[in-house]
Amino acid sequence: MTPMRFAHLAASDTPLAAVEGEAIAPLAEATGFATLDELIAAGPDSWPAATKAASEALTSAAARPLVDARLAAPLRQPSKIIAIGLNYMDHIRETGLPEPKVPLLFAKFLNSLAGPEEEIWWPAGLTEKVDWEVELTAVVGRRMRDVAPADALDGIFGYTVGNDISARDLQFSDEQWVRGKSLDSFCPLGPVVVTADEFGDPQGKALSLRVDGAAKQTSNTAEMIFDTATIVSFLSHNFTLEPGDVILTGTPWGCGGFSDPPEFLAAGDVVEAEVEGIGVLRNPVAGPRG
Repeated sequence: MTPMRFAHLAASDTPLAAVEGEAIAPLAEATGFATLDELIAAGPDSWPAATKAASEALTSAAARPLVDARLAAPLRQPSKIIAIGLNYMDHIRETGLPEPKVPLLFAKFLNSLAGPEEEIWWPAGLTEKVDWEVELTAVVGRRMRDVAPADALDGIFGYTVGNDISARDLQFSDEQWVRGKSLDSFCPLGPVVVTADEFGDPQGKALSLRVDGAAKQTSNTAEMIFDTATIVSFLSHNFTLEPGDVILTGTPWGCGGFSDPPEFLAAGDVVEAEVEGIGVLRNPVAGPRG
């Protein structure tokens, strides 16, 4: 597939768009696919024509400055949002927790999806310890079951930036992680999905996170205990991966809950999560809502 960057335009029933440099162009009319979910589900035979249409749209009158566009989460209805815990050696060192022997899985619910510039919020009185976690996020491109690590990345459509927002007090009091990581707005994704052929090797990519411009996380995917191919293979040996499934591959050191002293998100903060080769996912924090 021709290297490409796809996005979703906010407040649109047909949000599929292509991004190149500082330009964005809507694609639904040119491709017949309303969303990136639909394009991925159509399968690899449909992708070359769609990327050709995207290239043409980006040089047509339909293109406009990216800075003028408001983006939504680049996927709408993944069948699964899967996350990997404790997958960076530097994060293991800061938490003092034992290194996992196999990938540690948990789920985030669909309601947690949020897009670029969408507010992060939580119900008033429910949590007081909301933390950040920048993550390289893989998007599955084809159905996979029992795939070998050597073949696993062939089934990935592309990559985006994820922020695994976490209510630490809920996470640790529950002694399981789903509730504390699945509140509304707790899974920002974006700003784009970069196709796998453009992104290249997912290992060796810099990633970082800033709160109000101050660096909180700075690391590299080379620090992963289980690399992306190993994760995808492991998942596929446990359950079928479907096109459009989202896989957050873990976070490095620098989470606020493990800082000394601990620090957490508050109303008025701005969080910027960044992965090399993809871009910056920016979200303001609204804080608690009654």
